Amino acid sequence: MERTKKIRIQQIKEGQMEEMEDQVVMEYPLTIYLNGEEFITLLCSPDSSEGLTYLALGFLISEGMIAEKSHVGKVAVEEDAGHIHLQLNNKTDLKQKLYGKRTVTTGCGKGTVFYNVLDSLGSKKINEDIIYDYQHILNLSRKLNQMSALFKETGGVHFCALGNREKILFFHEDIGRHNALDKIIGEAFSKGIELKDKILITSGRLSSEMIIKAAKKAIPIIVSRSAPTELSINIAKDLDITLIGFARGNRMNIYHGGKRVSRKAM
Repeated sequence: MERTKKIRIQQIKEGQMEEMEDQVVMEYPLTIYLNGEEFITLLCSPDSSEGLTYLALGFLISEGMIAEKSHVGKVAVEEDAGHIHLQLNNKTDLKQKLYGKRTVTTGCGKGTVFYNVLDSLGSKKINEDIIYDYQHILNLSRKLNQMSALFKETGGVHFCALGNREKILFFHEDIGRHNALDKIIGEAFSKGIELKDKILITSGRLSSEMIIKAAKKAIPIIVSRSAPTELSINIAKDLDITLIGFARGNRMNIYHGGKRVSRKAM
């Protein structure tokens, strides 16, 4: 599935205007059907059937619709139509009625999100005492930046990765930073990978929604090249999540949870 498109633009540089070709990211509406009924439409980046499945699963996990593999039956993706059909084996009738047919934006501006700050109260405090060396954290952040070919090509996507003490385990990118994180959560769910001892690295701003999504899966360390919001810091403190921003070059800002960051080689 094509993820970018070439268009003609006018560029002004040093006072001179010229026509040129530019590469822009494409936006793709993905409608999720649950047990044959239209549930919601997500606006995301075009992706493979596997990537779209990870996104749908991650979104449903983040929204509390599914919690274990036994909840999910058959999954079918219609890429050309922008549809994904999931058969759920758990009872979700009430939640589906509460949602109705809605569209979620990419979540990067004033988009519709289903979170309430009170959702954070449903997340348990994280007691994981795992420690990561700060140089390893910075190395993972550097590798993440090198992995996003789509960002280098267009500058129009966010990217997200899951890592451990050795390497980056998997990586996803999308026009929405929430979508990129949902893909991470969906892939971990599909592959049965435990998240409580992993590190999440993202390119985007650390908003409260991002922290709540990660907290629901008990991810103990969250890192970004960008900044956190004041609310995300407060939630990280309440749930004892290690929150790191501005992880660039040889520096980082630790907003909470420095006990999980070591300055000694592991």
